[in-house]
Amino acid sequence: MSGWSRDDVLAYRVRAQQLDRDAGGTVAGTAVLDLGVQDTGPPGAARWALAVRGLPDPPDDDLVTAWTLRGAPHTYRRTDLAGVAAATWPWSEADAAKRIFDGARPLRAAGIPVLDALEHVGAQMRAVAARPTVKGDVSGALRDRLPEPYLRFCRPCDAVHAYEQTFRLAALHAGLVLQPGTSPPVLEQTGVEPADAVPERLDVVRAYLRLTGPATPKQVATYVDSTVAEVRRHWPEDAEPVDVDGEQRWVLAGTQPPERARTTRLLAPFDPYLQVRDRELLLPDRPAKELWPVLGRPGAVLVDGEVAGTWRPTTKAGRLALAVTRWRPFDTAAVEEQAARMAAARGLGSGGVTVA
Repeated sequence: MSGWSRDDVLAYRVRAQQLDRDAGGTVAGTAVLDLGVQDTGPPGAARWALAVRGLPDPPDDDLVTAWTLRGAPHTYRRTDLAGVAAATWPWSEADAAKRIFDGARPLRAAGIPVLDALEHVGAQMRAVAARPTVKGDVSGALRDRLPEPYLRFCRPCDAVHAYEQTFRLAALHAGLVLQPGTSPPVLEQTGVEPADAVPERLDVVRAYLRLTGPATPKQVATYVDSTVAEVRRHWPEDAEPVDVDGEQRWVLAGTQPPERARTTRLLAPFDPYLQVRDRELLLPDRPAKELWPVLGRPGAVLVDGEVAGTWRPTTKAGRLALAVTRWRPFDTAAVEEQAARMAAARGLGSGGVTVA
């Protein structure tokens, strides 16, 4: 069993996720789109994640955003949508129950299999949202179509509606995606049916290992919101064990650590590089809550694979300014260049960078 150092792991992830690519990227050739890019946080977060990987201006029609893993909005290639729908669907009844959390209990009490429930909710959503429909209107219509085990009273909304994760996980299976730039979200029908088989490239376990390895089954299970036992049942046959500072992890066959790339990037709070489930490896000398607080995550300043600080944005008079907290040395000019690119990507002027 070969040994990997922490430096090896970070160098591999930077290269695998193409954070060393300055330009020339294509939608087809951008690796993180295999696993999906979470579109949460600042406006255009997913597109910025692509921009820092050398894909600054992908055609709108080539991308699509849907609720998938963990019920979060993720951006994918439109041409992959059928495969993504199959790849992100629960693997089993137990897996489905784990993914919808508290929504599973009343279904089981009523003798309704969770997978059947997801199929039923999806069918009702498809009927309700034949045309672009605001999420709240879809939810309201479902309240009148679904029996009691599917519904709950929501205190923040002071209303009865479907369990949130059940609603979200059923949407793509029903062919529904999120209309770009809408808040509250608008669901629109694509007519896409889930593929009969999952393309190997889109398999979520393989994609996680390929992009975020070396990793353990527990880390993958946490990322997917599944169980370790379920992930082990879908573990790639060609995964090879490696030692990472005394812990056994796995990589896909033939994977070797590369030379570390020299790059400076401003990563949005939910960038794929920050979605790791081994946070202590990425941030060994600071409390995790500094980068991953419960509410209001900052972005990260990434220098040669290391998190060198955090950033928070302020928009005023059409200009985007960033307040950066420095944790370790970095080239201020490189950060300012990234900040100017981010402002331009949002259609704003640059308000500069302040470093503390």
